[in-house]
Amino acid sequence: MTNRELGRAEYDAFCLFLEQQSGIVLGDNKLYLVKSRLAPLMRQFNIDSLTDLVSRSMQVRERALRSAVLDAMTTNETLWFRDTYPFEVLKNQLLPEHRNLQRPLRIWSAASSTGQEAYSIAMSYLEWRARNPGALPHGIEIVGTDISNRVLEQAQQAEYDGLSLARGLSEERKQRFFEALPNNRTMRLKEEVRSLVKFRHLNLLDSYTLLGKFDIIYCRNVLIYFSPEVKRKILAQVRMALQPEGYLLLGASESISGLTNDFQMVRCNPGIVYQRKN
Repeated sequence: MTNRELGRAEYDAFCLFLEQQSGIVLGDNKLYLVKSRLAPLMRQFNIDSLTDLVSRSMQVRERALRSAVLDAMTTNETLWFRDTYPFEVLKNQLLPEHRNLQRPLRIWSAASSTGQEAYSIAMSYLEWRARNPGALPHGIEIVGTDISNRVLEQAQQAEYDGLSLARGLSEERKQRFFEALPNNRTMRLKEEVRSLVKFRHLNLLDSYTLLGKFDIIYCRNVLIYFSPEVKRKILAQVRMALQPEGYLLLGASESISGLTNDFQMVRCNPGIVYQRKN
């Protein structure tokens, strides 16, 4: 098998296909990413060249290959408690603001990958609840979504190896929220954490209606992959998925400036969140 170069026409056609299917914009300088992500699939599907793999993945009848290619191209790096402040804001400001809510507080982790963000939210809630007994009497519901079925399966298993556990997770939290498995190579989140999170397949280009309404949405380090037009579409749908005056949290390098006027910026200490305007 060979990893020969894609021609310019094939690369451009694949970029258009990927954007139409997932909203992700690769740009002119990401051929290396296509090669590194898709090369392992050549052996799996017994395809002789990267060019042939890309060409076949764009054919409607190649459903399994298409799914695997989209999985590979849309799976992004993740870690526990990424950037720290979104989870401190949750505990110090957003949860206290809803402490008397007479229904379950609903939080959405969009593009949740293998589950670290959604479970970090759950652990943050449990830490806050331990210090605030009786608050949020109806509890919390966390929904994690992703376009990749493969990473959703991993998230639902809630089992992580030593390398994954070392990325952003303190020893204290590991001891409190995880249990060792018999193989001694992986650990699994305890039931009290797992029970708070449900995972569902969702393409952010599709409708969010079936997810229901949320009080808080984490859509972090996602918009950076999309064109301005797609960003506007996603933000419009996010607004409709939020309760009145609900909160949106973006990645540290992301901004909605020039994209929408549906949110007002709320400065926290540290960090920024966006609140839906009514």
